[in-house]
Amino acid sequence: MARRATTSAPPTVPSKVKSIAWGSGQTMYRVHDAIYAVDQFNPSPKGNARFSPILDPSGKVIPTLYAATTPRGALMESVFRDVPYRTGFKHVDAKRLEGKACSTVEFQIDFQFLDLSKVALRGLGIPPRQLIDTTKAHYPATRSWAEKMYAAHPQIQGFLWSSRQDDRALAVVLFGTRVKTSDLLDAKVSRPLIQRGVPEDFVLELATDLKVLLK
Repeated sequence: MARRATTSAPPTVPSKVKSIAWGSGQTMYRVHDAIYAVDQFNPSPKGNARFSPILDPSGKVIPTLYAATTPRGALMESVFRDVPYRTGFKHVDAKRLEGKACSTVEFQIDFQFLDLSKVALRGLGIPPRQLIDTTKAHYPATRSWAEKMYAAHPQIQGFLWSSRQDDRALAVVLFGTRVKTSDLLDAKVSRPLIQRGVPEDFVLELATDLKVLLK
């Protein structure tokens, strides 16, 4: 996969980190392409997210799974993440919803996460504006940091942080190479974001709050 040009240098990767155990019993929500199973990690080299796609030291794509503690958090971290901060109505192409679902996954164990909360970032010496509070222009740098962190700390199974898009939700990314199939359970609750060209009610409710017109 060709590297994208970075707009800034990635943060420093600490030589020593302390993971936190979190997740057992949590019901998590993910917005994903419907071609993937509810508990399936995304193995695609395509995309442009904060921590994916990323590569392991051998150059192979690390499958990832993003999830949030609320359905709104999952929507805000995906199809609505680019909605600007401005008054009046904004427009989002309804085609962004096509082929996507919001599904529920139950975490069966406590995963070993690297805590990227603001308190933890102070301890790591990383300003939030360099990692979790950036625009997508900085994603090449945050992905580069994630690759180095993955390589340097094999005990880390993913990252945990407060969603930049919805600060009432926590967001996580898990590395598929370090998670067992039995660690996740499909809760059998999956809803398409749009059907026959009409967005679902839970999507429209959030769009209304954002003053977003879906066309």
